[in-house]
Amino acid sequence: MAKNKLLRMDNVGIVVESLENAISFFEEIGLKLEGRGTIEGEWAGRVTGLDSQCVEVAMMVTPDGHSRLELSRFLAPPVISDHRNAPVNSLGYLRVMFAVEDIDEMISRLEKHGAKLVGEVVRYENSYRLCYIRGIEGILIGLAEELGNK
Repeated sequence: MAKNKLLRMDNVGIVVESLENAISFFEEIGLKLEGRGTIEGEWAGRVTGLDSQCVEVAMMVTPDGHSRLELSRFLAPPVISDHRNAPVNSLGYLRVMFAVEDIDEMISRLEKHGAKLVGEVVRYENSYRLCYIRGIEGILIGLAEELGNK
């Protein structure tokens, strides 16, 4: 009997307080809004274990069309925990990494939207320049610029 195989990673989800601000921030990075809607009802709660729920969602897609980020704003039940400013070594912490053409230019653009550099931009061997930034709502974003592309 053949073993089931993984087909792809569909998306990464992030719960946000302001869907509008998060959409704008990720559009500045270069993602495009693919779709938006409300998910609610008993069936949705059976998936998440939250009983009945009402969630606004926005699906953002990368320029290559292969990766998606699902932004969610819970209307019900109310949010019960906030990990936005947890240190990067917190268990279960989420970081999203994006490959960019020009890391300095991207940092400059994102700082205008309130992003802050976490540490510093570093060089990893002769391969990459890398950094972490705290984006909208404290979301940790990794940026990677491949050095061979310049």
